[in-house]
Amino acid sequence: MTTVSKKRHLLKTLSWRAIGTLDTIILASLISGNYEVGLTIGGVELVTKMVLYYFHERIWYRIGYGITKEK
Repeated sequence: MTTVSKKRHLLKTLSWRAIGTLDTIILASLISGNYEVGLTIGGVELVTKMVLYYFHERIWYRIGYGITKEK
């Protein structure tokens, strides 16, 4: 039987969000020409996308598609 802890999902959420937020801050700063705008957009999306990803990950875990259980 395979078990994955909620802590693992949470850690994956945090590490992926750090990468994604850094990307958003850089892109928003380059597009707007203003690093403060980039930081603001990055700060807002940090929270919203982290919450969305966590629930997305939990739903996919429940579906079980592509997961094989060893006997």
